[in-house]
Amino acid sequence: MKRYYTTDEWSVIEEGFDPTFQEASESIFSLGNGHMGQRANFEENYSGESLQGTYIAGIYYPDKTRVGWWKNGYPEYFAKVLNAPNWIGIAVRAGNEDLDLHTCKVLSFRRELNMKHGYLERSFIAELKSGRQLQVNTRRFLSLAADEIGAIRYSVRSVNFEGTLELLPYLDANVVNRDANYDEKFWEILETGFKADNAFLRMRTRKSGFEVCYSMNCTAEINGTANKAKMQPVQRSGYAGFKIETGINASDEVVLYKYVAVLTSLDHKPDSLVDISIDTLMQASGRRFDGLFADHAVQWDEKWSHSNIVIKGDPEAQQGIRFNIFQLNQTYTGRDQRLNIGPKGFTGEKYGGSTYWDTEAFLIPFYLSTEPDHVSRNLLLYRYKHLDKAIENATKLGFNQGAALYPMVTMNGEECHNEWEITFEEIHRNGAIAYAIYNYVKYTGEKEYLAQYGLEVLIALSRFWRQRVNWSDVKGKYVILGVTGPNEYENNVNNNWYTNRMASWTLRYTLESLDYVMREHPMQYQQLVNKTGFRYDAETSAWNDIIKNLYLPLLEERGIFLQQDGFMDKEQRMVSELSPAERPINQHWSWDRILRSVFLKQADVLQGIFFFEDEFTTDTIRRNFDFYEPRTVHESSLSACIHSILANRIGEVEKAYELYLRTSRLDLDDYNKEVAEGLHITSMGGTWMSIVIGFGGLRIKEGMLSFTPNLPRKWKYLSFIVNFRGRVLNIGISEKETEVKLLKGDTLQVEVNGKIVNCKL
Repeated sequence: MKRYYTTDEWSVIEEGFDPTFQEASESIFSLGNGHMGQRANFEENYSGESLQGTYIAGIYYPDKTRVGWWKNGYPEYFAKVLNAPNWIGIAVRAGNEDLDLHTCKVLSFRRELNMKHGYLERSFIAELKSGRQLQVNTRRFLSLAADEIGAIRYSVRSVNFEGTLELLPYLDANVVNRDANYDEKFWEILETGFKADNAFLRMRTRKSGFEVCYSMNCTAEINGTANKAKMQPVQRSGYAGFKIETGINASDEVVLYKYVAVLTSLDHKPDSLVDISIDTLMQASGRRFDGLFADHAVQWDEKWSHSNIVIKGDPEAQQGIRFNIFQLNQTYTGRDQRLNIGPKGFTGEKYGGSTYWDTEAFLIPFYLSTEPDHVSRNLLLYRYKHLDKAIENATKLGFNQGAALYPMVTMNGEECHNEWEITFEEIHRNGAIAYAIYNYVKYTGEKEYLAQYGLEVLIALSRFWRQRVNWSDVKGKYVILGVTGPNEYENNVNNNWYTNRMASWTLRYTLESLDYVMREHPMQYQQLVNKTGFRYDAETSAWNDIIKNLYLPLLEERGIFLQQDGFMDKEQRMVSELSPAERPINQHWSWDRILRSVFLKQADVLQGIFFFEDEFTTDTIRRNFDFYEPRTVHESSLSACIHSILANRIGEVEKAYELYLRTSRLDLDDYNKEVAEGLHITSMGGTWMSIVIGFGGLRIKEGMLSFTPNLPRKWKYLSFIVNFRGRVLNIGISEKETEVKLLKGDTLQVEVNGKIVNCKL
């Protein structure tokens, strides 16, 4: 595969400008800080193909559902994170010509995403139609230290002309979403104006009623001296800026500093947004660009100090994992329980920025191991606070007595996905919620979470599974009919092994959690009984009966778990038989053909084996891996990471490495030819898992950290950092040894290749 971006261990670099890659690069070079995000759109006007994108966490719009045939139970809207007002804009005019890289001649171009300190730089020389040449250098960042602040340094140097140069930094609320149904307008302009030498916009989202205020402050220098030229206010509906006009000679440099504050009614009272926004902006601009950036860089140093991974001997692998970690760290910080993580993060409009099961299955392990416990705990509390909505969602579908079905797609706990095979059938997401609770308690040792929050959720989930199964006289077993498993290239199947396995396990874990809370926290248990109307004897008896008698499809003669009833009726082809011209099949085949084929989009049975690997022998794992992986096209971003981990588990280290490269460089190398739509943020947690759980062999065994590492041939050394129950450890792995160093916290024991090691400062 041809690589477009230069390989560098701490940066992503684009050398030369190719307009056909522009939208892809806008995704790759995106920035974020947990509060907001920005695609790598140009500051100056660009008339070529571009997906303009600025996104603010928690600000969404209920776009009306658009389906051809309405079905009872459909949600009425699809919630989406909005394309918010453009804050980066700086129009540039030399003489009577506009700077536009789509229409001028680009003589040189370089763009760099610096992952170590979280900034985007760009430099280019452009020749306008008149022959005038401009050299531009820009740097921008979204502050990790003050997350309502964005800053830009924009330098323009005359290469060969004398005349006038005009810069127009602006804020523009006249934006649209490319994915808007019915071409709906999402923003209502409330106020546009100037106050204390600052421009500001105040907007409100239609329907959802969120208010947002942007304020902007600018300063300019010519050849290092503050420019005293007057900034002329420019204002129209939803647009506010300052026009700066100055004379310029050959080799002169004009530097514009632009500071923007972005505040919302999620955090501030609407009627004081303008004043607070300007106060916030003035404090930030008082630090000036270099001071703001220094504060920001310190925060990135701190982030990397407990999340960095070092790979020696393989620059492509090193760049890949750091790119994934960087995007995860700038997408979610854990500061706000109301926020979660969308599959595209702040990098595009696809999937609407909503929450999926990806968080529980693929992201919580990353935050458990790289951040203090409260960060992953906040992701669990996000679901706990939506429990009433999950019960309401189930009620709409005919369930009762406190049964909960968490939404497949949501912003506020309400289901907002409108494809029947997903909304009604992909019910395995309930299992992921339960597994996240289990994973959190297992990793942190905080069993009290069960008494405070977890058990209430588990009971509601188990009530759902109790009502979702039905007894089959033919099989003499409980069955679960009409579902879609993790492999979305199968719809409306019966007895998906993974779904049935998750249902049975959830019931079993709920019973174990009940015993713990009843024994250790009797008062909280009684409060829960009173709150939920829980009937111990009747409900636990039914759950135990299902656990004992739930049908799990099995292909006995092959010793594999069958993905679902009828799977072997399909023509058993291998992915290796597909022509490259047909890949990816979701862009070349009809949906009918995909559904009838044997090909898997992602791990399904293997997803369940990954979750519960302790319950299976190595031979069992190998048989299932050898059967399903050759039939998997890996057209889900969540696929390769699970396969990589299991390949390591069965000793297929080079296969694991091949799959690791696919997941770590999925976006950098655009494997699925869709990166222009945005990055695959949630799968990046799986990439981290493929190294730490896969090659590092991290497991928790009876409350103890355990490591059984395997390194691919190309790697000379691997190290990663793990936060575990108040300790910070560095694990260094070479061909000869594995060394565990305690960096912070009390002495503890860990297991390395079956031997107990004492770690102390």
